Amino acid sequence: MPGAVVVLNAGSSSIKFSLFVIVEESHGQSLRLVVRGQVEGLHTHSRFVAHDAGGVECSRHEWSNAGGIGHEGAVAHLVEFLRERASEWTLRAVGHRVVHGGLLYSCPVIVDATILDSLARLNPLAPLHQPHNLAPIRMIAERLPNLPQVACFDTAFHRSQPEVAQAYALPPDITERGVRRYGFHGLSYEYVAEAIRRLDPEVASGRVVVAHLGNGSSMCAMLGCRSMATTMGFTAVDGLPMGTRCGSVDPGLVLYLMDELKMDLRAIEKLIYTQSGLLGVSGISSDMRALLTSRDPRAAEAVDLFVYRIGRELGSLAAAVGGLDGLVLTAGIGEHAAPIRSRIGQAAAWLGVEVDESANSAPWREEGWKISTPGSRVAVWVIPTNEELMIARHTLERLAAPAARAN
Repeated sequence: MPGAVVVLNAGSSSIKFSLFVIVEESHGQSLRLVVRGQVEGLHTHSRFVAHDAGGVECSRHEWSNAGGIGHEGAVAHLVEFLRERASEWTLRAVGHRVVHGGLLYSCPVIVDATILDSLARLNPLAPLHQPHNLAPIRMIAERLPNLPQVACFDTAFHRSQPEVAQAYALPPDITERGVRRYGFHGLSYEYVAEAIRRLDPEVASGRVVVAHLGNGSSMCAMLGCRSMATTMGFTAVDGLPMGTRCGSVDPGLVLYLMDELKMDLRAIEKLIYTQSGLLGVSGISSDMRALLTSRDPRAAEAVDLFVYRIGRELGSLAAAVGGLDGLVLTAGIGEHAAPIRSRIGQAAAWLGVEVDESANSAPWREEGWKISTPGSRVAVWVIPTNEELMIARHTLERLAAPAARAN
């Protein structure tokens, strides 16, 4: 009976999951997606849906209670859903996306009670994400105490950055508490780094900037596929404007909001995380698809600001690694919004970027495709990201080397 790995990505209002079967091959093991889905509306009207690898719906359930089923109810349903299919495979482990690994965890780890407690102490560094990431780990440990669980960190990929790239100009009594530029989206960047090594080894060995453009957006400068600088910092609200997050703002603005507008901490938190970005500027939507089809001038303003900030950050990141050999676009906007890719190419023409509009408008391809012209000094690629597969790979690797915990 084949083994299987489940990947969970738990947020505040949903839990996404993927099930991969372990395939034994002559050269080693590989992973094949079997089913994926999510439980959403955890605190409102909860709904479960699952699709097979071909995208065909294979299971659906809705709950009638208005207050939702919460994380505990969602985990219980997922465990039961997976048990129903246990005759087809043996569950070997569960891999989890955990936003913050702090300074201690720079690689995936098999979680025990001690590690779980240490990760919980990082909650103040990511209060909107970390507690929700850890909740299913505790619940599964209670139900299936002998099942290995692996934590994979969004911050880990960026621990290769030079110390100066991670530093803030603040007094040591503050920075020694762990206040530094951590960076996020690391699992996505790690997947893309592996893909660009395969697709374009020469470019991968040089200076590459990857733009992860989705509802959450960031950029990362790599040298030899190692992170050297990134736009997100202490939190995932820094850097580029995003769907609902403001991105970088003058810290003095927070003081202004408190002094002049009399906003308290929670109101400011809501503003910068859920009322800003594309939604805040446009007043219409956080969805780039809606903005690109809208005739409202505010939609155009939001798109203009998004592209401008990407172009500006690209110049900064190219400076951090001493030039630019490759540019990779990924995530929802990066993979599907050809007009945005075209405009980014135009903004980066001074760096030697030339986008082939025919290639840019080509249909989406899972393996990725090159959109730069033959004469472009910078190779430009669109590479679909796959954080779930990255987590599954790490989980399988940890099972083979369980002693590896922290680095």
